[in-house]
Amino acid sequence: MSSVASPQRVLSGMRPTGRLHLGHYHGVLKNWVTLQHEYDCYFFVADWHALTTHYDDPSQLEASTMDMVVDWLAAGVNPKAATLFVQSAMPEHAELHLLLSMMTPLGWLERVPTYKDQQEKLKEKDLATYGFLGYPLLQAADILLYRAGLVPVGADQVSHVELTREVARRFNHLFGREPGFEQAVEAAVVKMGKKAAKVYIDLRKRYQETGDAAALETAQALVRDQQNITLGDKERLLGSIEGSGKIILPEPQALLTPAAKMPGLDGQKMSKSYGNTIALREAPDDVDAKIRKMPTDPARIRRTDAGNPDVCPVWQLHEVYSDEQRKQWVQEGCRSAGIGCLECKKPVIDAINAELVPMRQRGREFEQAPDMLRSVLAEGAERARETAANTLADVRQALGLAYRR
Repeated sequence: MSSVASPQRVLSGMRPTGRLHLGHYHGVLKNWVTLQHEYDCYFFVADWHALTTHYDDPSQLEASTMDMVVDWLAAGVNPKAATLFVQSAMPEHAELHLLLSMMTPLGWLERVPTYKDQQEKLKEKDLATYGFLGYPLLQAADILLYRAGLVPVGADQVSHVELTREVARRFNHLFGREPGFEQAVEAAVVKMGKKAAKVYIDLRKRYQETGDAAALETAQALVRDQQNITLGDKERLLGSIEGSGKIILPEPQALLTPAAKMPGLDGQKMSKSYGNTIALREAPDDVDAKIRKMPTDPARIRRTDAGNPDVCPVWQLHEVYSDEQRKQWVQEGCRSAGIGCLECKKPVIDAINAELVPMRQRGREFEQAPDMLRSVLAEGAERARETAANTLADVRQALGLAYRR
């Protein structure tokens, strides 16, 4: 598909970390399940990205990948609604990363906020590698390869999308001026028909002379709605509006996702590194046991002592899983010692187990049929490859590499 269609395409990836937990579900997967019905979604396992920080121990990479994809499917990500694939099955990612590295200034990578942050957090590892320095550019290649218009990210990842926009802008500026561009634009304008052509020229003039954002938006919509011109001509017309060349790599937008509100069993952020997680396919008895052992208000030593929900990790779970009536019951019962801690935990246990019932069932189907799981990923890679090939063909053409056979 052309870059013209990119605003309706979403791309997101996840490093393979093995089995996922409720923090992943509420922070990422729940959003994916919604997006897959609203956009053309591409979701991929970022296994090459995993090697940028864990290159010294790849022994669990395959198992972690498969476990994670099972959890995607268990959570409700549908391979018939979204395209699922593994990054390393698509060498096109590596080729575009290489080509973009030829024109990306080193300083752009060194100033990415997470570069030094991650080096500090993982200082026990030797991250003085090109792979680690270049991982934001690999992320940019992941996005630009599919000409994705939207990238779901948290606030801490917006800088990566901004880098991707800068890389696309620089690429288009350097290589978007195809020979005879102006003549091709004028020919495309004529093909629009007299009425549409007149409107387009007027809108383009208004935007270029006064910076009228509404004129830009209207002109872009006009071009995309044209039925009698090619996708290549649409790209030229869109590029001409903004005074650039043909838009080979469209700039994506960050689609901000709500901050995850899923606390861990100790009140901290749910994370494997803290050992405070509930897995998406956790057995009912294990859910029960984990929550029963959760710490509560440390000042509430005896059943008859009044408590304070504001300092209790269990209350944080009620905020995720309980309705207003249940929350009021907790607040009043805890502060008056009208309910005990185990009594307070029971509705949370029931709610989490109810949420996990369909995930356990769907996950079991794929656990018992590994060939079906691999088939899902192979079919996804095949669909993704068609889109990736179209992008790379345009990139090679722009870089003078079209002679390659």
